[in-house]
Amino acid sequence: MAFALQSSTGLVLKGNNSTAVLSSRSTIRGAPTSVKVTNGSKVVMMGKFDRWASLGNDVSDDQQDIARGRGMVDPLFQGGAGLGGTQNSIMASTDYQSQGLKQITIDGDYYISPAFLDKLTVHIVKNYLSLPKIKVPLILGIWGGKGQGKTFQVELAFKKLGIAPIVMSAGELESGNAGEPAKLIRQRYREAADIVKKGRMCALFINDLDAGAGRMGGSTQYTVNNQMVNATLMNIADNPTNVQLPGSYNNDTIPRVPIVCTGNDFSTLYAPLIRDGRMEKFYWNPSRSDRIGVATGIFKEDNMSPYDVETIVDTFPGQSIDFFGALRSRVYDDCVREWISTTGVENLSSKLVNSRDGPISFDKPVMTVQLLLSYGNKLVEEQENVNRVQLADAYLDGAELAGNVGSSMPEQGSLLG
Repeated sequence: MAFALQSSTGLVLKGNNSTAVLSSRSTIRGAPTSVKVTNGSKVVMMGKFDRWASLGNDVSDDQQDIARGRGMVDPLFQGGAGLGGTQNSIMASTDYQSQGLKQITIDGDYYISPAFLDKLTVHIVKNYLSLPKIKVPLILGIWGGKGQGKTFQVELAFKKLGIAPIVMSAGELESGNAGEPAKLIRQRYREAADIVKKGRMCALFINDLDAGAGRMGGSTQYTVNNQMVNATLMNIADNPTNVQLPGSYNNDTIPRVPIVCTGNDFSTLYAPLIRDGRMEKFYWNPSRSDRIGVATGIFKEDNMSPYDVETIVDTFPGQSIDFFGALRSRVYDDCVREWISTTGVENLSSKLVNSRDGPISFDKPVMTVQLLLSYGNKLVEEQENVNRVQLADAYLDGAELAGNVGSSMPEQGSLLG
């Protein structure tokens, strides 16, 4: 004869010579039922907790629960059909990740300036330390001339430190809605703080801060968002562990997250933001050895000797670092022209987009110092033409007809390269 008893932890099935216990824990949320059989007649305790405890402590994924409910409810109560139905999850796994998180995937052995790496590393480490009676600036402002590799050096340093930063650009510091950029800064800062809570170093990296929040002369309009971005960064720098979203005033403490900004001229920013207690400034002007080190990494795959690299760098001392990357890119123009001539202009679309032959590859061109210097001089001539012609001055001052000052005359020389 078999009968059933209800225990505090499950259903006990008792037979003549054995006892089976159905655990209530295993029957919650559709898990397979486990049965434990004993040879006695006494009740076997499976646990010392409330059988309904898990209902008040739901740790499941709501989006997965929604998808699992498909077909379990009458269609009359589901609402909508197709992808718009209520039994379709509205969030994917990638939606839970920060849109500003950047995994730095720079391949290759590139040069990092020792001074640059030292400044960035010391700033980040100081913000993670608890130094007694020391006021550590939260923001590091790296500024300097255009094309000097500030952003690239920061990314190389982050990769060396094992940091995946939360990244913002200057375009995100302005919006058609007042207050949106300031809210986004707070949101991205808190996302970086959540990464620190999980046991990994993180930083908030803002590219070209002066372009988004600065005031470029009297002709630039100073908007409400410019003002709020400056004020928000000042507030975060003063209270780095208490950063709340608008409308939320819970006094919860979050980890401190260092902020790194790049720009060309920080004098365009609000002066109280860049004071020493809030922002530590670092002027990046690469030295000759830094320029040679970066250029060596650029021409490393081309079997250029150190003497050849030094010759190229010393020939163009006033050029920015990205000039040498453009110089190397210009050498491939001859290979591209030859391929276009062989393929035919009318066949380019089928070869470049969804080609069955796979991606196009070229043989590595032979680079010599003389070839690179000739292309470098052409690049310099194009830069000088931009500064020399100045057509906007003539066109904006008044209606100027063609031929008055010779602006429509063909150039005598190598203007077109």
